[in-house]
Amino acid sequence: MLPYAITRPFLFGLDPESAHDLTMNALARLQNTPAQCLWSQRRVDDPVTVAGLKFPNRVGLAAGLDKNGRCIDGLGAMGFGHIEVGTVTPRPQPGNPQPRMFRLPARQALINRMGFNNEGLDAFVANVRAAHSFRARGGIVGLNIGKNATTPIENAVDDYLAALAGVYPHADYVAVNISSPNTKNLRALQSDAALDALLSALQARRLALAREHGRTVPMFVKIAPDLDEAQVGVIAATLRANGIDGVIATNTTLARDAVQGLPHADEAGGLSGAPVLTASNRVIAQLRAALGPGYPIIGVGGVLGGADARSKIAAGADLVQLYTGFIYRGPALVGEVARALKR
Repeated sequence: MLPYAITRPFLFGLDPESAHDLTMNALARLQNTPAQCLWSQRRVDDPVTVAGLKFPNRVGLAAGLDKNGRCIDGLGAMGFGHIEVGTVTPRPQPGNPQPRMFRLPARQALINRMGFNNEGLDAFVANVRAAHSFRARGGIVGLNIGKNATTPIENAVDDYLAALAGVYPHADYVAVNISSPNTKNLRALQSDAALDALLSALQARRLALAREHGRTVPMFVKIAPDLDEAQVGVIAATLRANGIDGVIATNTTLARDAVQGLPHADEAGGLSGAPVLTASNRVIAQLRAALGPGYPIIGVGGVLGGADARSKIAAGADLVQLYTGFIYRGPALVGEVARALKR
C-alpha cells in the first residue's frame, strides 16, 4: 500500500476541497484497475450481524466523503466493512458558496459547510449501480438521503419520500440525514412532532416499497451531537414508535469550545474530528440507555485511532464509522480500528 505519509503533505498543501476533489477523481478513475493495488489492503475479518445485515467487520466510512457514490469500490478496497455514500437530494444542487471546508490540524479537526452539494438522485443511483467489486466481496453499502436546500422545511417530507423511493432498490440500508447543520432549518426535523411526522411517512412508504421490491431495507436515522438527554430520549422513543431499524450518532457539532482561538475556529459550519468524540459518545450512551440492548447504533465522530473506536463500542455502539480521522490518518486507520475492535 502506498504510504499515506508520502501523499498527505501534498494534499494538505492544497485547500481542503481541492484536495478532496483530486483524491475522489483519482479513485473514481483508478478503482477496479491494477492501480488499485497502490491503496488496497486486506480487510480484517470480524463479521457481525446488525439490523439483519452481515457486516464483514465493524468499521465503515461515514457519509459525506463520497457524496455522489462514485468511489464505492475504490474506497471499499481500503478494508472497510461498509461504505455509506451521500447525502443525496432529489434534485442536483451546488451547495454553499466556497470556501466551505477548513482544516484545524492542531486539533485533528475539520469545519465544513458544504450544504449537500451533489449531482442529484439520478446520477447517484447510476453510480451506485455501477459499483460491483466491494459488494461482491460482501461489503455493505448504505445510501444517505436528505432534502434540497430550496425545498421549504414544511415540504421536507416530500423530498425524503422521493429520495427513499429512488435509492431503495439499490441500498443495503438507507440513512435519513436530519442533522446536518448546513441546510437551513434541517435540524428542526429532530424535534418531537416533526420527527414523528417524517418517520411515520417514511415508514409507510418503506412498507409499500418492500411489497413492490420483495425485500425490506433497514432504515437508520442520523442525529446531531448537540442534543440534551431529554431530546435524545424523545428521539429514541420516536424511532422505536415508528419502527425505525437503527440510529447513527452523530453528525458534526456547532460547538466550538474545544477549538477556540485556532485559525478558522469561527467559521460557520459543522465541526468534526477529535473534538467531537466526547459529545458523540455521550449521545451514544444516552441512546443505548433509552433504547436498551439490541437496538442498532452506529457510532461516528472523533475516531482517530483504535482506542477511540473502542470507546464508541463501550458507550453502546455496534459499528463505528470514520470520516475526519480517515482524512488525517489515511487508509491505515481502517485496519488499525478493525484490529482494535476485533481484539
